[in-house]
Amino acid sequence: MSRLHQVHWLARASLAFVFAYHGLVPKLIILSPGEQVLLQAHGLAHATWLSQAAGVAELALAALLLMPRLVWPLLVGAAVLLGLLVDVAVMQPSMLVDAFNPVSLNVAGMALCAVAWLSRQDAASQSPANIPSHC
Repeated sequence: MSRLHQVHWLARASLAFVFAYHGLVPKLIILSPGEQVLLQAHGLAHATWLSQAAGVAELALAALLLMPRLVWPLLVGAAVLLGLLVDVAVMQPSMLVDAFNPVSLNVAGMALCAVAWLSRQDAASQSPANIPSHC
């Protein structure tokens, strides 16, 4: 396995972890105060089901990111991270100065999407399906 292939999978696995953790812990296990603030900012204070649905969607995206032949989840992940960053900036800009805020997390996540995207060709050429059986 090439170094670039390893980088590709480290980026995809890291993204999958971010989406899985943020879908599970602050949305499904315990609705975090930040999630509650964002629901209120959108006028949806009593729509906790919306955060739960987003949590399930994030878990699904995490699973898709681990599927080697699918590259579109990288684009979806980058778009979601950018969209959520813009949403927070517009709806609750005070959250942008918190520790571990959406700026640092989402920009790092988008960078991981870019790393995985840029290394995808090498990863595809090194996948087990593309290695001759006599090797």
